[in-house]
Amino acid sequence: MWDSICLTLMATAGNNIGKVLQKKGTVVLPPLSLRPKVLKAYLLNKNWVIGFLMDILGAALMLKALSLAPVSIIQPVSGCGLAILAVFSHFYLKEVMNALDWIGIVLAGIGTIGVGVGGEEQSLPTLSLLHLAWLVLSFSILFVLLNAWLHIYKSKRKDQELMNYEVVEEIISGLESGILFGFSSVISKLGFVFSEQGYSKMLVPICILISICCSAVGFVCQTRGLKHGRAIVVSTCTAVASIVSGVLAGMFALGESLPSAPVARLSLLLGWLFVISGIILLFCSARVMSLLQRPLRRLRRSSKERNHNLKRSPSTRQKDSSPSAVIHASNLHHLMASSALKEKP
Repeated sequence: MWDSICLTLMATAGNNIGKVLQKKGTVVLPPLSLRPKVLKAYLLNKNWVIGFLMDILGAALMLKALSLAPVSIIQPVSGCGLAILAVFSHFYLKEVMNALDWIGIVLAGIGTIGVGVGGEEQSLPTLSLLHLAWLVLSFSILFVLLNAWLHIYKSKRKDQELMNYEVVEEIISGLESGILFGFSSVISKLGFVFSEQGYSKMLVPICILISICCSAVGFVCQTRGLKHGRAIVVSTCTAVASIVSGVLAGMFALGESLPSAPVARLSLLLGWLFVISGIILLFCSARVMSLLQRPLRRLRRSSKERNHNLKRSPSTRQKDSSPSAVIHASNLHHLMASSALKEKP
């Protein structure tokens, strides 16, 4: 089990870091096309080539991990790629991380350990091709319903002449992409299961091809949501939906089950919870920190004003209590009367 988890961590690290390196390389490159000059420029760019190779290697390692362990174990652990990417960005790209980022990384790490401790090897029940048809049909119906819901909100926004995405549209875009990513992992696992049960070996590349198509459509949905909506909402919904859909599909479609031992079951459930919590915290850390800094700034400002008033009040009392500055009313009346007598001839 730990071998599969290590392969998954290596795979998700390769995928996430590879995409960052590719993005860094494309800063100085023209838009990708099939023209020889453009392809040559990409192939000569060190960052882009390394990132592309890491991405491909990560995909191959992920397929290997799926062939060895249940989807309900692999899919949650793959969410830790964001934590690995955050550490890589901090030390390699010199990006600043706040305290909540580190807490999210620790939670994801603890969750991964919990999944590894609670996970166990399972003997899958006998599956038929009807499972593949049922899985494709159910995900297709769910995707169509979500897409129809998204179009309804888009039409309402156009009727009201609103330019910005609504929260529901951002959530739907994230759910669509996350469900497709989770479905992609389940389809790949299904191909390996059919191969082990004596079905034609051609089902493995067919399932992998379907998995690649699902991932491609998922990237399109995610990119559309990121372009028009807020990255925090879309990315968080994508990551959580990917884990939840992968786990549920693995249990209901592939017959995977929770561990029989109570301690192992609790460890696995807590591991899922910690991984999801860490991912959400990593996505929302900047937003949460900005919200927390507002009351802190107000508190600092009020404390500074209070200290300033405390420093100012003693000097004010000293000036007011000085005998040279205070003239009683009786003395003032006596002075005015004496000056009036002097003025008379």
